[in-house]
Amino acid sequence: MIMLSRLTNAWRRTLHIVSPDTLLRWHRDLFKIIWKRKSKRKGHPRRLSKKMIELIGKIGLENKLWGAERIRGELLKLSIKVSKRNIQKYLRMFRPTKKAGQTWESFIKNHTGDIWACDFLQLYDVFFRLVFAFLMIKHENRDVIHFNVSRSPSDEWTAQQLREANPYCEGPKYIIRDNDGKYGSKFKAVAEGAGIKVVKIPPKSPNLNPICERFLGSVRHECLDHIIILNENHPRKVLKEYVEYFRTARPHQGLGQQTPQLYNNESKTETQNSEGKTISLPVLGGLHHVYKRAA
Repeated sequence: MIMLSRLTNAWRRTLHIVSPDTLLRWHRDLFKIIWKRKSKRKGHPRRLSKKMIELIGKIGLENKLWGAERIRGELLKLSIKVSKRNIQKYLRMFRPTKKAGQTWESFIKNHTGDIWACDFLQLYDVFFRLVFAFLMIKHENRDVIHFNVSRSPSDEWTAQQLREANPYCEGPKYIIRDNDGKYGSKFKAVAEGAGIKVVKIPPKSPNLNPICERFLGSVRHECLDHIIILNENHPRKVLKEYVEYFRTARPHQGLGQQTPQLYNNESKTETQNSEGKTISLPVLGGLHHVYKRAA
């Protein structure tokens, strides 16, 4: 203020206009500016290589349904470690960001290897006729044990699916199902004959069968919602290809970004060099892609 007083003869009037609180606020603001400059990170943050950014963009553009966490899992399969935040940052350069979908959380923590779950997926063909897909999934590693398709599934047909899924009676101790009328006395008899206890969830409680419901949601959102079913054999063929992709190539957040085939398997993939050419193999006509190192 003494220095400013030398620049004007009317400094007393000017100082009178500024209140003490304003003067103190100016001093606090100046203090923040000085320390912000002093604490500013020196140097430039480490950026991903141009090749890596292009790979993230390529995966993001080829798989419109994948989010940052899904892409991170695919990169981990290639032994490439990139944070989710970095993927989100560079993904915005290639496509608009999408809000992550809600996921199911499993409440089952113990003895998952002894639990299977089953459910029906109701579909419609090109002429709006009903088609039912029946699926069984193992809780331990989300592996799809068995699936089949029928236009008119009955109790006898459903019981036969359980026989085919467990031909040597070495299946689980429990199987979770809903209250659908397709599970009748014959299904129960086959289960009891194999030493399986059938656990029925309460009506209108899909959250009590979360693993199976989550898989059915993946089947719809990642596969069946993007095709038109032509006949009864068409969804059987499509589901066969998707199930193979789901078991062997699709990483799962609930399995630590591993595939069901490799989960709890001692012979896991070996660490590979992150350098080298990456090739993409289309699945389901290019709806998804599998990424591998070129030989």
